[in-house]
Amino acid sequence: MTEEIIIAGFGGQGVLSMGKILAYSGIMQDQEVSWMPSYGPEMRGGTANVTVILSDDRISSPILTEYDSAIILNQQSMDKFEPMVKPGGLLLYDPNGITRHPERKDIKICKIEASKEAANMGLRKIFNMIVLGGYLKVKPLVEMENVIKGLKKSLPERYHHMIPDNEKAITRGLEIVEEVHAA
Repeated sequence: MTEEIIIAGFGGQGVLSMGKILAYSGIMQDQEVSWMPSYGPEMRGGTANVTVILSDDRISSPILTEYDSAIILNQQSMDKFEPMVKPGGLLLYDPNGITRHPERKDIKICKIEASKEAANMGLRKIFNMIVLGGYLKVKPLVEMENVIKGLKKSLPERYHHMIPDNEKAITRGLEIVEEVHAA
């Protein structure tokens, strides 16, 4: 099994940390892992994306031109990465701020109202964990216990008091993800 994933949105949405948690989760399952972030110089508010590869085999290169899964959190990322999802792949997106919804018919499309749900829960800072939960519902690549271990490994210790809220957000994401189009 090899899964090549792009997570893309604005800086400050937790894109890089979502990728890091996914990568650490893969490490906890003895998978081969690649985590390659990319972001503009403006950081918060600028575009950010991260490529994560989880594999049972050695990874030959972290550089990808197409992906098995794309997690899209803004319109610029939708425009750039929708065409790069492999036929039969998955595109998961939060519709908040999206003006042109995905149009491809050869991929599975799911949406998750994570920003709206984070606001409803009063936990805007864990929006990305709602998205991650939704992704793991559709593609259960890593076991939940390893996600929690990955969360503990990637969060600085001063934020460990937020782990229960993060777990709650992941669980909520599992519940609210919706399939829009089957591949």
